[in-house]
Amino acid sequence: MSGRPSARRRTILRTAAVTPVAGLGLAACGPEGGGAAAPATPTAPVDLGAESEIPKGGAKLFRDHNVVVSKGGDGSLKAFSTICTHAGCAINKLEGTTLMCPCHGSQFDAATGKVVQSPATEPLAELPVRAEGGKIVAGPGA
Repeated sequence: MSGRPSARRRTILRTAAVTPVAGLGLAACGPEGGGAAAPATPTAPVDLGAESEIPKGGAKLFRDHNVVVSKGGDGSLKAFSTICTHAGCAINKLEGTTLMCPCHGSQFDAATGKVVQSPATEPLAELPVRAEGGKIVAGPGA
């Protein structure tokens, strides 16, 4: 046996030092984790504000409720959860009608909920939505 430490010992020590740090990254992105995790979408109808705030063919992100609402060219409304289907992170950015997840870069179409960029593979969950007295109401029972 030579006087050099074995590669195996170095590998084990290096792996042991990195593993806790890698685990922190996963915890932050998962639904049970810290900073990036978000509460669930509405469990009851919520008033999101004036319907007039969403232009035809556009969308609006309601971060406080983890909901995005889009308005079709015909004036119809669609609502989706903004909890990413990849790792459960709250989506916090909307550019045009594209939602962008801050955790791993997944992107979704706010008008359809479909994935437009991976790593997510499942579409966003659709939520009931209606216009009532010029206001948008979304969530179960809407």
